[in-house]
Amino acid sequence: MKHVKLKTISLKNHPTLTERWLQEVIAQDPSMLGIGDVILKDKERMHPGAGRLDLLFQDADGHGRYEVEIQLGATDESHLIRTIEYWDIERRKYPQYDHTAVIVAENITSRFLNVISLFNGYIPLMAVQVTAIETGDGVGLQFTKVLDTVKLGYLDDDEEVAEQTDRNYWETVRGTKKTVALVDKIEEIAQEIDPKAELSYNKHYIGFWVEGRPYNFAIMRPQKNGMRLEISLPKDDETDETIATADLDILDYDKRWGKYRIKLTGETIQAKRSVLAELLRKAYNARR
Repeated sequence: MKHVKLKTISLKNHPTLTERWLQEVIAQDPSMLGIGDVILKDKERMHPGAGRLDLLFQDADGHGRYEVEIQLGATDESHLIRTIEYWDIERRKYPQYDHTAVIVAENITSRFLNVISLFNGYIPLMAVQVTAIETGDGVGLQFTKVLDTVKLGYLDDDEEVAEQTDRNYWETVRGTKKTVALVDKIEEIAQEIDPKAELSYNKHYIGFWVEGRPYNFAIMRPQKNGMRLEISLPKDDETDETIATADLDILDYDKRWGKYRIKLTGETIQAKRSVLAELLRKAYNARR
């Protein structure tokens, strides 16, 4: 097959393809950014005293928002400051969402990337580089994520210094004897996966230890009227389909910690035991 050399062009120096054009293209098809299943919430969003946010996207499931700033050419300091400022305004005004700042530019320089990296982990930042390719039919765009948000570590990393509690604390303060008994049912499933798995009672959750070390492939949070199971798995279509087909009562996907959060009752655990075992085994293996 004949190799065809692609012709890249500079949008910044192009006579007709402007930043507004690029903004409109992304707004019409946000999937091209590669930041997830998002929908357009607003564009040219006015922030008094700060200017206009280019694009605001929201996760299709409604839990996350992305403040997107576009710049033709190479990134610069003012672009970074403006992006962070819009992100900060939005997160303060709408704290119920998980907010992520996104910088889109034609050239994200190594120096600029180093500066952005200093913020990442404190400010959730993504940097996406766009390349324009000229063809006989028009101009194509290729988006490459050159910096993603830092994924937080496992709860295990901290557990040895976490405040330990006991079963009585969960039965009397956070949950009830009935809801803590649901934890035992999940432990039974976990021990089928690894007989050495045992419960670890912490102030904010009940997790697992294996051979004397934290191994939180899943955690449980008993409440007064039920229990929340949080399974550590990357969000993907296969797992989504498994949960949807089983008709589990999923609360949401915690993007910050990478967990599926599922509400359980004794009846649900009994009826959906095989599906829960499949998900827990997958999380156990992924954690290894």
